[in-house]
Amino acid sequence: MRPVRWSRRIVSEKASERVRQDSANLLIFILLLTLTILTIWLFKHRRARFLHETGLAMIYGLLVGLVLRYGIHVPSDVNNVTLSCEVQSSPTTLLVNVSGKFYEYTLKGEISSHELNNVQDNEMLRKVTFDPEVFFNILLPPIIFYAGYSLKRVSASYAFLGTAISCFVIGSIMYGCVTLMKVTGQLAGDFYFTDCLLFGAIVSATDPVTVLAIFHELQVDVELYALLFGESVLNDAVAIVLSSSIVAYQPAGDNSHTFDVTAMFKSIGIFLGIFSGSFAMGAATGVVTSHVTKFTKLREFQLLETGLFFLMSWSTFLLAEAWGFTGVVAVLFCGITQAHYTYNNLSTESQHRTKQLFELLNFLAENFIFSYMGLTLFTFQNHVFNPTFVVGAFIAIFLGRAANIYPLSLLLNLGRRSKIGSNFQHMMMFAGLRGAMAFALAIRDTATYARQMMFSTTLLIVFFTVWVFGGGTTAMLSCLHIRVGVDSDQEHLGIPDNERRTTKAESAWLFRIWYNFDHNYLKPLLTHSGPPLTTTLPACCGPIARCLTSPQAYENQEQLKDDDSDLILNDGDISLTYGDSTVNTESGAAGAPRRFMGNSSEDALDRELAFGDHELVIRGTRLVLPMDDSEPPLNLLDNTRHSPA
Repeated sequence: MRPVRWSRRIVSEKASERVRQDSANLLIFILLLTLTILTIWLFKHRRARFLHETGLAMIYGLLVGLVLRYGIHVPSDVNNVTLSCEVQSSPTTLLVNVSGKFYEYTLKGEISSHELNNVQDNEMLRKVTFDPEVFFNILLPPIIFYAGYSLKRVSASYAFLGTAISCFVIGSIMYGCVTLMKVTGQLAGDFYFTDCLLFGAIVSATDPVTVLAIFHELQVDVELYALLFGESVLNDAVAIVLSSSIVAYQPAGDNSHTFDVTAMFKSIGIFLGIFSGSFAMGAATGVVTSHVTKFTKLREFQLLETGLFFLMSWSTFLLAEAWGFTGVVAVLFCGITQAHYTYNNLSTESQHRTKQLFELLNFLAENFIFSYMGLTLFTFQNHVFNPTFVVGAFIAIFLGRAANIYPLSLLLNLGRRSKIGSNFQHMMMFAGLRGAMAFALAIRDTATYARQMMFSTTLLIVFFTVWVFGGGTTAMLSCLHIRVGVDSDQEHLGIPDNERRTTKAESAWLFRIWYNFDHNYLKPLLTHSGPPLTTTLPACCGPIARCLTSPQAYENQEQLKDDDSDLILNDGDISLTYGDSTVNTESGAAGAPRRFMGNSSEDALDRELAFGDHELVIRGTRLVLPMDDSEPPLNLLDNTRHSPA
C-alpha cells in the first residue's frame, strides 16, 4: 500500500504545482491589464494622444515576454529521477499502442546540459502560451458583439467587395514574392498559392480601434467615423468566412494545390453558406430574445432581464459553432438585431446595464489580446522571419488597401448625393490598421512552415500599424484638414434646405422598401413601438395580429391620438423637429393649417429622407408651438425609444 500512497502523493503534488503555475500565468496578464489602465489614465490626464491603450498593452506584453524569454531560467528539479540506458549505434525506436493506433518515437541521442536547460525554459514558455481557440471562444465574442451592438451604419461595399479585392491583391503580390524567394533559395518549406490567399484574407481584417478611439475623443466628422467603423465591423466577419473558404479549397486528385474550377465554386458556395447561415443564426437569436422581453414581465426585474440578455447573446456563438457555422459572424448579427429590436423592449436600467457590461468586456478582452500579442513575440517558439516576405507583405497590404478604398469610393460617389471626399478616402487608407482579428486568425493554425511565417509577419504588421499609424492619427487629421469638434446633433443646422433636401426619386429604393417593411411589420412584431399590427396587416390576419400586438402598442397609439387631438391650430406656424433638422409648416391656400400625421410610414419616411444623410434609427419627434415672446415654447415629446448607439 505504501508505494500506491507515495505515487498518489506525487500526482497530487504535481497537480498542485500546475495549479500554482497557471495562477501565476494568469496573474501576469492581470497585472499587465492593471498597469495598462493606470498608464492610460495618466495619458488621458495629460491629454496625450500619441499612443492608444492597445499600443501600450503591446509594449508591456513585449517587456514581460522579453523577461520571460531571456531573464528567467527554470532551475533543474532535484526530485527528477534520471534513468540511464545504453544507446546502440542505430537509433532506438519506441512503439506505443494507444487504443489500436501505433505511434513510433525515435531516440536521437544524448543532449548536453545547455540543451537540457533550453528544453526546461521552453517548457515554461509553453505554459504561458494559450490555446488559440481561447481567443475565438472566449475573447473575440464580446468584442464582436459590442461592435454590432454599437453599430449605426453599415459600409457593405467596403466590407464585402473591398475585403475580397484586398484579399486577392495581397495574395497575388505575395505569390510573386514567394516565387522570387523560391528562385533565390530563401524558402525552407512548401508555400502554395492557397497559402498566399489565406495570408491575404488574414491581413485584410482591419481593426482601427486606435483610430476610432481618437476620432471619438476629438469628435471627428460623423460621416467619416460611420464609414470607417461600419467597414471594420463587417470586414472582420467577411475575413473570417473568407479564410475558412480558402482553407476548405480542395481540388480532386493527388495535387491539392492546383487550380480547379469545381473546387473554386465549391469554396464560393461554402463562403455563401457559412455567411448566410451564421447571419440567420444570429438574427434568429435576436428575434427570440426580443419576443421573450416583449411578452413577459421581465422588465420588472432588471437583474433577471440583464442576465437573460447576456446569456442569449453569448449562446448565439455556441449555437453557431455547434451547427458548423462561424460563431463570431453569428454573434455580430445577433448584436445588430438586439440593438435594433430587443433594446427597445428593455427597461431603462437594463439598457444602461447591457451597454456598460459589454463595453467593459470589450475593453478587457481587447487589451488582453494586445498584451498577449507583445508576449507572443518572445514566447512563441516557432517564429519564421524572412526579410523578403516581410517587406513584400508591407507593400502588399498598402496596395491592397488602396485597391479597396479608392476604386470603390469612386463607384460609390457616382450614386451618392453626399460625396466621399478625397481627404476622407486618404484617411480611410491611412486608418487600415490590423489588430486582434488578424492576430487571432494567424495564430489559429501554426502547424506548417508557411503558417508560421505568416503568423510571424502578421505580428510585425500589427505592431507597425498600431504604433505608427495609430500614433500618427492626430497629425494626419490636421494634415488632411478634416473637421474635429463636430457635434453630431448640430452638424446639419445652418445648411440651406435646398442643399440638403432630397426627393423620393433620389432616395434609395431598396432602403425605402426595407424601411416600410420594418416600420409596418417588424417593429410592431418584435417591439412595443410602431403602428399596431391590427392596422397594418390584412383583415383576414386579425386574430394573429391581435395575438402578436402587445397592450403597450395600443396604449402608445391611443397616446399619439390624444396628442394629435390637442393640436388645434388656428393661426401661425408649427416648427417640427424630426431627427436633427427643423421644418416649418405654414397655412394652406384655404387658410387651414397643414398637419403631419404620425400614422403613415410613407409620410414618416418622406420627412426623414427630406434631409441629407439619414440613420437607420428611430428618433423622437418634437413639436414646438410658438407662444408669446415672454414664454418658452411648449415641447411635446413622443415615447419612442432610441437606439443604443
